[in-house]
This record gives sequence, C-alpha cells and structure tokens, in this order.
Amino acid sequence: MNWIILIIAGFFEVGFATCLGKARETSGSTAAWWMAGFFVCLIISMYGLYKATQTLPIGTAYAVWTGIGAVGSVLMGIFVFKEPADAWRLFFLTTLIASIIGLKVVSH
Repeated sequence: MNWIILIIAGFFEVGFATCLGKARETSGSTAAWWMAGFFVCLIISMYGLYKATQTLPIGTAYAVWTGIGAVGSVLMGIFVFKEPADAWRLFFLTTLIASIIGLKVVSH
C-alpha cells in the first residue's frame, strides 16, 4: 500500500512542477490560481512521501519519488510546454525509468 501512496505522491510532484510552469506563462489572477494549485500539490505530495517513508526505506522512497517527479516533469515539458524530445533526452529518460524500477525491485 505504501508503494501506491509513494507513486501517487510522485504524480502530485509532477503536478506542482507543472503548476509552476503554467504560473510562469500567465499573469494576474490566472497565475495566482496556478500558484494555489502548486501549493495544494506540494502539500499532498509531501504528505504522501511522509506516509510512505513510515514503512519504506527513506533513501529508496525519496529516490523513487524524485524519479517519478523528474520523469513526469520531463514528459509534461515535452507534451505540454513543447520542450525538445531529442534522442539523448529520451535515452536518459529511459535510463532513469530503469533505475526507478531497479530500486523498487531490490527494496525489501
């Protein structure tokens, strides 16, 4: 169950990074709403990480959480913010995903 909580917390990390990007692109009250979304996602993400680390090793949980956030943020950058998706970027994204899976496999 704590792995599921950790994965959900990672998705909320992607959410807060995305909200920051959208807030940067807007101004006025629209930017304020994106910042509100940032804080909501931040709180949920941190709380999920906290709950998951009550039974999972902190090093593994943190690495998986940040890995999910990094992978998700790169994908959001590519699909939402039109950032480049060149071969090297996709190669290293793939190695990051493999590392996250590897940490999950070797964790007890």
